[in-house]
Formats: sequence, C-alpha cells, structure tokens
Amino acid sequence: MKTSFYLLIVALALLVSCNKDEDTILTDITGNITTNTTWTSGNVYTLKSRVAIVSGVTLTIEPGVIIKGEFGTGSNATCLIVARGGRLIAEGTSSAPIIFTSVADEIMPGELLSPNVDSAVNGLWGGLIVLGNAPISASSASMQIEGIPATDPNGLYGGANAADNSGVIRYVSIRHGGANIGEGNEINGLTLGGVGSGTTIDHIEIVSNQDDGIEWFGGSVDVNDAIIWMAGDDAVDTDQAWGGTLDNFVVISPGDECFELDGGEGTTDATHIITNGSVWAGTAQGLLDMDADSYTDMNNIYFFGLTAGQDVEDALPGTFSGSTWQVTLPASTAVTDFFKLGTDAWTTSVAAGANTVGADISEFNGWTFSAAKGALADF
Repeated sequence: MKTSFYLLIVALALLVSCNKDEDTILTDITGNITTNTTWTSGNVYTLKSRVAIVSGVTLTIEPGVIIKGEFGTGSNATCLIVARGGRLIAEGTSSAPIIFTSVADEIMPGELLSPNVDSAVNGLWGGLIVLGNAPISASSASMQIEGIPATDPNGLYGGANAADNSGVIRYVSIRHGGANIGEGNEINGLTLGGVGSGTTIDHIEIVSNQDDGIEWFGGSVDVNDAIIWMAGDDAVDTDQAWGGTLDNFVVISPGDECFELDGGEGTTDATHIITNGSVWAGTAQGLLDMDADSYTDMNNIYFFGLTAGQDVEDALPGTFSGSTWQVTLPASTAVTDFFKLGTDAWTTSVAAGANTVGADISEFNGWTFSAAKGALADF
C-alpha cells in the first residue's frame, strides 16, 4: 500500500514537471526588433544573431524570462543592443529575475542556477549593449560602440540629451558572456554608451564575462545595486567622461583591475561617483588604475581578500578624490603596500568583519547566481 502511494506521488511529480516543460515556449530571435514587442514570463528566447531594438521601438521583457545567446565570434557574436532611440523595459523581480545566458546553459524558467554550466565559464555569447543620446567626451559627438561593426548604424551612441531615457533594467542577471570579436577585443557584460539619466538601472548581476563586467562610455546614467563576479578583464570600467553614480555594489575577483577609471577623450569632462562598495580582490592584477583625466569621487569602499602586488597604479590625478576606504589586510602587511599614490590618506585598516562601510549585501540575496553559489558568504 505504501509502495503504491509512493509511486503515485512520483508519477504526479513527473506529470507536473512535464507539463511545466510543455508550457514553456522556445522562441528564436533572428533579426532586429522593429515593432513594439513583449517577451512573456515563463518562456525562453534565443538570440540567433546580433539583435537590435531599433529607434522608436520598445521591447518589454517580463519577469522570469530567460534569454540565451548562440555562440559566435567576430561579427557573428550574438548580443542584444538597445539602439539610440530604442527602449528596453526589462523589469524582473527578486523572486523572478530576468536571466541572460548562453544556449549551452540548460537552465529553464523558474530556475536560478544552471544545471550544467560551471560558474567560471565565459565567452559563450556576447552581452547586453545599451546605447543612448546623452553626451560623451570623444573625438566626435557620436561614436560607434566597440564590438559592433561600423556598417551597423544601430551601434552609434552619444548626443546632446543628458536626460535621455533608454528604459528600465531591473533584477537582471547576465552570465557567461564576452564573446571574442577580434584580437584582444570582447563584448562587456553590460555596455552603457551615452546612456542618459532618464534610464533606470538597478539590481544588476554580471557573472563570468570574458571582458569587463560593466563599462560606461560617457552618458549620465546611474547604476544601483550591482554585483560583478569573475570578470575576465576589469570589473568596473569608465570612459569618455561618464557623469553618473555607481551606488551599492560588489566586485569579486576580476582578471585585471577592480577599477579601470578613465576620463574624457574630447574637450569636456564630467565627474562620476563610486560609492558604497565591497571589493574582494581575489585574483585581480590590481586594485585601481586611472588616467590623468579621471574625474572621479570614490567613497565608502571596503577592500579585502588582497594579495601581494595588488595596488593603486599610475599617477593619482588632481581630479580624483576619495574618502572613507577600509581594508582588511593580509598578515604582516601595511596599508601603504597596497594603497599608494596618496590613497593611503583616506584608507584605514580594520579587522575582518569589522568594516563600517561597503555594500548592503542584502540587496543581492534571493535572486543572484552569486549569492546562490555562496560567493557572498564572506561579505
């Protein structure tokens, strides 16, 4: 009797599982999005090529949608582009995040973790590229974003509207991207080119991208509640006088710099603010690299997980300022071993777990790959 009851329960569970799979619609996206479109909850959409949301068009992605990119390199690298004048409304929730990943990933709607792709695998597809009409500091008022062929007009970014609105990106996890498009040139996890302050970006996760985690090219957009785990190059990269704020963020073990901060390349400059962050240096080559035009204010940053050779590089420009940095040092080291060029003036050594500045880690619990895999256990 007990055996029969058990078998009935197993059969019902299998039936529910099968019905769930049958209800999931798999849709191939083979060209640009040229009319207002909605990708609906519970479904999987596969990018078969480089796909752009063209000017005047809105793509709405509902909570829980999974987007998978085909493998491709060079001009065949798959990515989703929000072109200038286009709009992406990707509003996930803490219980149903929107996930961008690779076709190699067998994850399905309702799941948070991949059943088959290792956390560290990268370069399996491209990434998410958002382009807007906000000012940039470059050789011209508009430029072609890196990674997109010059023949594609949807790759242009930059303009004169600082309040430009490219949409809403919220509770979105971007995984295993950064496909190679040329020698030493890969797509970032999240690229923001000339994106205006009217755009909302918060609760963003970048996992194992082959190139940078998030890279800004000018613009004025703010990004809040961001986590960047195992970027192959820099975790946080700024260029062309980005004038926004990065607030409440986590950086974990990038391949190159934790922060690569560059300023304007043209005649104008803007100051960006980086605040309330926790940085586990891990395998990083360095902590902070900048150029002579890095108009940056960094405050309330906590560093830990450091090893010898990780430090602040290049001359500290007069346009750079910082305050209230804390660090948990390795045994038998000093603040000045890592925080050079004057940054030691605002850096204080604290015991592990005694930091009073840094990120609010609770913002990443429940919806991120990183938290589910235990990457935030020591924060």
